[in-house]
Amino acid sequence: MSSPGDTHYDAIVVGSGPGGASVARELALFGRRVLILEQGSAAPLAGTLSQMARIAAVPGRGAFIQRDASLLVQGITAGGSTAINFATAADPPAALFAAHGIELGAALRELRAELPIGQLPDALVGPMATRIMAGARTLGLPWNKLEKMIRPQICRSGCWRCAYGCPYGAKWSAREFVDQALGHGATLLDGARAERVIVEGGQAVGVQFRRAGVRQRALAGIVVLAGGGLGSPRLLHASGLWPRTSAFFSDPVVAVMGSVDGLDGGAEVPMATGMRIDEQGISLADLTLPRPMYQGFTAQVGRLDRLFAHRRTLAIMVKIRDEIGGSAGPRWADKRLQASDRAKLATGVGMAREVLAACGARHVFKSWHFAAHPGGSVRIGDGVDRHLQTATARLYVCDASVIPQAWGLPPTLTLLCLGKRLGQHLAG
Repeated sequence: MSSPGDTHYDAIVVGSGPGGASVARELALFGRRVLILEQGSAAPLAGTLSQMARIAAVPGRGAFIQRDASLLVQGITAGGSTAINFATAADPPAALFAAHGIELGAALRELRAELPIGQLPDALVGPMATRIMAGARTLGLPWNKLEKMIRPQICRSGCWRCAYGCPYGAKWSAREFVDQALGHGATLLDGARAERVIVEGGQAVGVQFRRAGVRQRALAGIVVLAGGGLGSPRLLHASGLWPRTSAFFSDPVVAVMGSVDGLDGGAEVPMATGMRIDEQGISLADLTLPRPMYQGFTAQVGRLDRLFAHRRTLAIMVKIRDEIGGSAGPRWADKRLQASDRAKLATGVGMAREVLAACGARHVFKSWHFAAHPGGSVRIGDGVDRHLQTATARLYVCDASVIPQAWGLPPTLTLLCLGKRLGQHLAG
C-alpha cells in the first residue's frame, strides 16, 4: 500500500546506462513522468584518473576480482559504462534478435541518423593505431578503421582521456540521453541505490531505494531495470523475483603488447582501427591506454622491465565471444574461462603476435584477461519476453543482461536500439 510520503510517477527507470537512458528519453518525449534512479554520481566528467577510479575501480561496486584472479569492471555513474568506454559502435546482429521476434532496424536507422557515428578522420587516428593497421595489412588481414561514437570536429588529436571520461563532449555517452530526458520533464536522482522492486497484486508498483542514508520509496505504473549485466539480476533476486545466482557472459579481453623503435606515442583515441572474425567470435583492435593503465597491465604480469616503455609500446586488444556460464551472485561475480574460450583467446593472441611482429615489435608479452561486457544474465526468451517484460507484470529489463546469447560485440548501439523500442512500446 502507498503511504502519504510516496512519490508517484508514470515510470521508474533504475540505471542510466544506454538501455535505461534510451528508455527514459523515449518515455519523457512522449510526455510521461519519469524518475531515473542512478546509483553513481552525475558530477560532470573531468577526464581524471581519480574520477575514473571512483566510477569503475571500487571493489565490490564497479570492480570485481574473480576466482581466477581476472578483473571484471563496470561503470557506476550517470551514463553507465558509456562514460568510460572506448565509444566503438557495432550494429545489433539482426538475425539474433529476429529469432526472438524483435526487429531493431527502424530504431537503428533513427539512431544512426541522430548520433555521431562514423570512422575517425586520418588526423585523429594516432601513430600507434596507424602502425598497427599497416602491419596487419602487410599480412593480408582486413584491418580497417572502426566506427566510433565520437564528434571529430571537437575531438582532440593526442588526447588520451576516452577511458577516463571525455571532459570535452567529443565522445558520446548515455548522459546525453539522460539530459534530454531531463529537458522533457524527467527527474534524476543520483547516489540512489535501488534495494528492491515493490510488488503488489503480482505486478510491479514501485522501487525502494536508499539515498544519502535514507530509505525511500517511489511508485509508478511501470518499472524498468537497467542496472547492467550484474546489477539487474541482483536487484531481481533482492526482490524475491529471481534465483540467487545467474550465469552470464563477460567478453574476455587480453592485451598483447610489444615495443618498437622510432615511435613516440601513447596519447590517442583507442580502438580506432581493428577487425572482427564473427564466425570465430574473435575481435582485434589497437588498444593504446593511458600510462597508469598500461603500467597496471605490465605490473600485473611481472613485466617490470617494460614499465616505462609506454610511449613506444604497441598494444593490441584481443576480445572473444565466450560461452555463458559462471555465476553472478548478490556480492560476487565468478566467470572462469572454459576450454573453448581459452582456445579462442589463444588463436586471437597468436594473430596479435603476428601483427606485432609485422610492425617490428620486440619484447612482446600479454596481459591477464579481464571482462569487458558482462551480460546475458536475464536473457530474452528466459528471463524476459520479446517486449523485455519479466514474469512480473509491469516490470521490464533493458540492459546487457537481456542479450539472448554469447555476445562478443560492443553493446552500446544495440542497447540504445532496445531502449528506444521498449520506450515506444511502453508509451504506446
